[in-house]
Amino acid sequence: MTDILTEYAAGKRDFTNADLSRANLSRANLHGANLSGADLSDANLRGADLFNANLSGANLSGATLSGADLFNADLCDADLRGAYLS
Repeated sequence: MTDILTEYAAGKRDFTNADLSRANLSRANLHGANLSGADLSDANLRGADLFNANLSGANLSGATLSGADLFNADLCDADLRGAYLS
């Protein structure tokens, strides 16, 4: 897995179809990132900043999203089966 946080800090915002399964992105700042079609299954996104993020078609099955900022995030067709939201 590439270091998404380093790439994001360098200005990259397009992570379309990225394989981030089982990634630990707890408290990560991914504000406005394009994660459409990304595999985030079983990822730890606890407290992550996903404000305005594009998560359309993303696989979030089994992901931990408790405390994540999903305000205005695009979750159209995202797979949230088994995701932890509270």
